[in-house]
Order: sequence, then C-alpha cells, then structure tokens
Amino acid sequence: MFETLLLNFLFLLVPVVIFLIFFENRPYASHGKILVLLSAVSMILCISMPIQLSIGFIVDLRYIPFLLVALYGGYRNVFLLYIILNLYRLYVGGEGTMQSFLFSTTMMVIVPYYSAKFLKLSSKGRVLWAAIASFLTTGFYLLTLSFAKGALNKQFWILVLNALTTYVVFMVILMILIEKIIANMKNRDRIMQSERLKVVSELAASVSHEIRNPLTVTSGFLQLLNKSKTIGPEEMQYVELSLQELKRAEKIVSDYLSFAKPQSENMVYSDMSTELEYTKNVIMPYASIHKVRVEFHFNNSLQKHYDRNQVQQCLINLYKNGIEAMRDKGGGTLSIDISEKKQNIVIRIQDTGVGMTREEISRLGKPYYSTKEEGTGLGMLMVYSTVDKLKGFIEVESEKGKGTTFQITIPT
Repeated sequence: MFETLLLNFLFLLVPVVIFLIFFENRPYASHGKILVLLSAVSMILCISMPIQLSIGFIVDLRYIPFLLVALYGGYRNVFLLYIILNLYRLYVGGEGTMQSFLFSTTMMVIVPYYSAKFLKLSSKGRVLWAAIASFLTTGFYLLTLSFAKGALNKQFWILVLNALTTYVVFMVILMILIEKIIANMKNRDRIMQSERLKVVSELAASVSHEIRNPLTVTSGFLQLLNKSKTIGPEEMQYVELSLQELKRAEKIVSDYLSFAKPQSENMVYSDMSTELEYTKNVIMPYASIHKVRVEFHFNNSLQKHYDRNQVQQCLINLYKNGIEAMRDKGGGTLSIDISEKKQNIVIRIQDTGVGMTREEISRLGKPYYSTKEEGTGLGMLMVYSTVDKLKGFIEVESEKGKGTTFQITIPT
C-alpha cells in the first residue's frame, strides 16, 4: 500500500517537473492548456493505479490535480479536466462511479468560483487556501463514504485520519513547488526586463542628443521655406508633411531621452503630492474631451528621492493610456490613488476601459510592443524604466471589456 501511495505521489510530481523542464519558457497564454493536459495525464495515472485498502476501499489522489486546476485556472480550464475525469472513470467502471461523478460535479461547481479571490492572495495565502480546500473536499468525500458504509468502526476512522493527512500534506508540497516555480518565473522576467531597460537607457543617452541636433536644424530650414512665397501649393503641402514627420521624429527622440539616467537638477525628496497635482492639471482637459471622469485620492506621508520629470511623465503616460482605453467605450471613470503601505508608496491607477488579455499583460513594457495600432510602445517602456530606477515593481490586473488596474509599489 505504501509503495502505491508513493507511486501516486510520483504521478503528481512528474507533471510539475515536465512543465519546469520543457514548458516554463513558453508564452504565458499557452500555460493553461499545457497544465490541463499534464494534470489530465496525472489524474488518469492515479485512477489507473489506486491504493487498495484492507477494509475494502479503493482510494487515489486524482482530486489533487483537479483542485489545483480549479483554483488556478477557474471554470474555463477545469471544465475539460472534469469531462476527462468522468469519461475515464466511466471507462474504468466498478462501484463508486456515480458517487465519483456527483462529487466531481460538486467540486466543479463550487471550487472554481473562488479562483479569482485565490489568485489575488499572497503566495503563503494560496498555499494555506489550497490546504484548507483539500481538507474540506477530502472530508466531504469521506463523509459520503460513511453513508455508504453504514456502521463506522475503528478502521474507518484510521482511514479518515490517514486520507486527510495524506491529501493535505501532498497538496502543501505541490503548492510550495508550484509557488516556487511562479516566483522564479516572475524573478526571471523582472531581471530580463531590468536588463532590457538598462540597454535602452544606455542607447538613449548616447544616441538621442546626436539625432536631435540635425532634426532641429532641418525643422528650422523647413519652417523658413514654408514662409516663402516663391513655392507653389503642391510644394507647400510637401513641406507641411515634412514638418509633421519631423515633429513625430522629435517626439520619439524625446521619449527615448526619458529612458536616460535621472538628472541631478530634477532630483527631489518628496511624498509625490506635487506630482499628483501637476499631472492632474495636465490630464484633466484630455479626460474631459473623451468624457472620462477622473477621481483623485492622496493619502501618503512617506517620502522618496526621485527624478521629478520622469515620475511626472510616467504618471501622465499611465493616465493617458487609461483614458484612451475608455475612448472607444464612450467614456468611463479613471481612479487615481496614492497611498502608503508598510513603508511603500503605492500608486493605483484604475480605468473602466476595454481591458487586456493575459498575453497582452505579459508583453507590457517590452520594447516596441503596444496594444494600440498607432502606438510605439515607448510610453509603457518609459513607465517600466522609471519604476525600475525607483527599485519598485508594477502589478497589472485586467479583464477584457471591464478595465485595467495598474498598481505601482515603490519602497522608501
């Protein structure tokens, strides 16, 4: 029996190892399908090699991968697993088929409902929640077994104790491994992003000034030519188009200059109240044009050294993106909140716009990636660059059609 139990545990560990070795570096959007497939294989193996007990019961660890997918993937991912579980259990046959179907259906309805709340918890909170969910579901399953058995003896209570302990311990071990993998992936992405920003910053500092000088000279001569009375309407149109393109080029160069290292003359030690007031005045007319209501909240006493110009540009870029996300919906509400939490300045910017998919969120801040057709991606790259210089980090929550929330945490 002990050997079979260890074999079942191996069936649970193998998908984690396979994902870590072969699929960790795949795009985030494909993770859900891969995890469902690996969990299905693990679940089928557990059903195929059950633990035979001397008191006549057969138990296995099939519901651990089912619980994990339900908590992390929600209804969309666990539904396929639910179908596979019941089809294979029907194929295996024997006593308890209907009981397995009813129990899995109950789990399918209840557990994924808490998936969104589960994902918002801290790493330790998720481990604790998963352990509690495992304890409750296993306890409920054993309760249904007690009705089928009738009179309960000492052996049954030993089974209850061992089953609860086994499920909870194995769940905790798997959760710790999964959370460690998630933490490593986030740290790797953070390091890679930091390296990208470092390269862009060095490139911006060395190239942008050199490009700006000939652009300024060319723009000046074109403006003089534009005032000339000796050129025709068609040539005048060409000059106008040239000036517009030069202005666009200068804007891109200015965006690149934002990635340069903080300038000493712009450095301040402040609680960001001045930046909030300044950016509020800048963004309000733009918000009014697009019928966006803006709510401001400030409750922070912590102070931080930072480049005022870069922080202002960072906030304006985020405000502007939020407003433009609501433009196609005919308006909405942009909520801006600056507060303090455990010696951290927390900036929370929430809109009710079109939202983003998980794949779009995972690509934010990468050079030249933008969710807007006319966008260059430099605005978000500048945001991530500024936050990186402040030793902070950005968390993004979004749902397609409902809106996006950016939370910036800056240690003081």
